[in-house]
Amino acid sequence: VMKNRFKAAAGVALAVGAPTAAWAQDAAFPVRPVRMVIHIGPGSSMDIIGRVLAQRLTEIWGQQVVVDNRAGAGGSIGMDAVAKAPPDGHTILFGAASMAIAPSFYKKLLFDVLRDFEPITQITSRYNLLVVPVSSSLNSVKDVIAMAKAKPGLVSYGSGGGTGSSDHLAGEYFGLMAGLQLLHVPYKSGPQAMTDLIGGQLTIYMGGVPVSLPMVKSGKLRPLGVSSLKRIAQLPDVPTIAEAGVPNFEVNVWYGLLAPRATPPKIVAKISADVARIVKSPETRERFAGLGAEAEGTTPEAFPNYFRGDVEKWAKVVKAAKLSAE
Repeated sequence: VMKNRFKAAAGVALAVGAPTAAWAQDAAFPVRPVRMVIHIGPGSSMDIIGRVLAQRLTEIWGQQVVVDNRAGAGGSIGMDAVAKAPPDGHTILFGAASMAIAPSFYKKLLFDVLRDFEPITQITSRYNLLVVPVSSSLNSVKDVIAMAKAKPGLVSYGSGGGTGSSDHLAGEYFGLMAGLQLLHVPYKSGPQAMTDLIGGQLTIYMGGVPVSLPMVKSGKLRPLGVSSLKRIAQLPDVPTIAEAGVPNFEVNVWYGLLAPRATPPKIVAKISADVARIVKSPETRERFAGLGAEAEGTTPEAFPNYFRGDVEKWAKVVKAAKLSAE
């Protein structure tokens, strides 16, 4: 009897102690190195910004934040790796706007972006720039629209990252909102698309500001419009596409952090608060601005709503443009 009472008492102690131990682990997070999966290859603006963040988190946490590049299948390989990881905060995803495109574009994903992740924080906003070669006769967004209406299906645009990428969908969205039929030409990277643009094989390119800005500054490309709703600091004289002829047009290629579903709220809140502290510092804001990105650092309450809205937006674009993975 005494033995049974001892077992019962031990059971109660374990039951009472378990939440306390779990809470202590939450409070002490991280207790070992953290893996940050980036769903694109090394060297891109996304990878550069992810590594800046990983370095700063390593300093704050006193635990190594290891970058793990998992490229391929529109980023879905990296996303899947995190969706199936233990939900303890020690594996997190450095994700991008392509996550919001994936569920409508790819028919056979092994995960659900809205169900299988805990959105932690939107780290940055990043916009696309509509550019043409300096030799082009096109001098405004309205010129592009006029040419595309006069020559349906002949005005070509390139996409770094290929079919299903944010560049591709930005071009499709531009065509839909302006009532145009454009010709998509996929490339493996932004620099490849720009080489052909400068060489005269493409009519326009709407890639990320970080990729196009150096070519604009060196005088090889002419900027016609930016995909934000307000003008950007790096190019204050360049109008937004919305004000230049396509009202309400906006493409934000955001970057954000997400954890596997069921990661404890205390851990999500801690990561979010620490990231916000980093990205809102003047030093990091300046560093991100130089890479063509605006620091955000939103809360775990705000980011899911924004993410869900972006998934719905791109689902409409994919459906209207009749797009799907081959």
